[in-house]
Amino acid sequence: MKLDRSMATRLILVVSLVTFLSLLSSRMRADTGTCGGEMITLPFIDVAGNPFFCTIAAAYFTGLTNGTDATHYGPSANVTRDQMSAFITRALDQAVKRSSPRLALRRAWNTQTPANLQTITVGNSPNYVESDGEDLWVANNFSDTVTRVHASNGKVLGTWTGATSAFAVLCAMGRVYVTGLTGKLYQIDPTQSSGSVITLSSSLDLLPKGIAYDGRRIWTANEGGSVSIITVDGSSVHTATTGFTNPHGIIFDGTNIWVTDRGDDTLKKLGSSGNILMSVNVGLNPRPPAFDGTNIWVPDSNSNSVTVVRATGGIAGTALATLTGNGLDSPVGAAFDGERILIINRDSVSLWKASDFTAIGTFPIGAGTGPRGVCSDGVNFWITLQGPDQLARY
Repeated sequence: MKLDRSMATRLILVVSLVTFLSLLSSRMRADTGTCGGEMITLPFIDVAGNPFFCTIAAAYFTGLTNGTDATHYGPSANVTRDQMSAFITRALDQAVKRSSPRLALRRAWNTQTPANLQTITVGNSPNYVESDGEDLWVANNFSDTVTRVHASNGKVLGTWTGATSAFAVLCAMGRVYVTGLTGKLYQIDPTQSSGSVITLSSSLDLLPKGIAYDGRRIWTANEGGSVSIITVDGSSVHTATTGFTNPHGIIFDGTNIWVTDRGDDTLKKLGSSGNILMSVNVGLNPRPPAFDGTNIWVPDSNSNSVTVVRATGGIAGTALATLTGNGLDSPVGAAFDGERILIINRDSVSLWKASDFTAIGTFPIGAGTGPRGVCSDGVNFWITLQGPDQLARY
């Protein structure tokens, strides 16, 4: 049957009206129930009278589920492994976000432009930075100094001298420890006024560019080809050399020490004497990693990638993913703030959600700024910029 234009128009209007009335009917039949003394309405039409109505409401309002379609929850339907994975991931995300101090302080933003970064002038050629929970400590390589910066307002609180070729920083046990590239370990007592650092040991191997603490001893990754293990008073130093080529970054996961080795492009898991228990292949030129409580994130500078390695559990040592894109450009460092992983690049930062490796985005921090080190104080990320000799709050 051939329809003229007017009949076709009327037919379209009728179909549209039926569709609208159907949707309206579904909305009008949306189920309601009482939760905590309040009347709650859900968009679903298959949960009225369900003994788990309030639990379903909580899951819907917190974003853990959207139902099987716009008007159905499917309370009796089987849950697939894919759906369960989605539920668990959303639950983790919501738990992390709602406990984040960033949101409690109304800081849900990611800084979009370098002009909006707070920058603080520190020493010459700032390398690594660490937070003690209140202040930031910056090792300034060329000026042989350590700068203390108050995190809340960026005020410089003091500068310690005498740290020859200062490079890596560790905050532990109420003290600050700094490596010197000539093979020295320095100590600062933050309760004292700024002055000269204390030389704790001069027996480290050359080029100690990474430092960590395992609750008993201090460890350094020495690019000369070794790992040094030092008692906290500096009285004893054990240096392990077997199997190491060019160690650089070092972290502790609560059980074991892990070291990135730029010589053979691996992440190495170490035993108590510095012996290598496991070696995991990562990308080219791995730099200092970050630990998120479960996984280790390794920036692969010459591969423009990040390798995520499981640190704990039955699959410890498994490379879970190799992340690319998201602005990665010669990445040189990583930090974890309890929710996000931040990677510093040549002149930008790249952000991921730690829970499911979702890329958040990449944001510029200024051409020629030369980012070198990064840490988090739980609220902000802090990045050392070697170009202008500054510490930047991100």
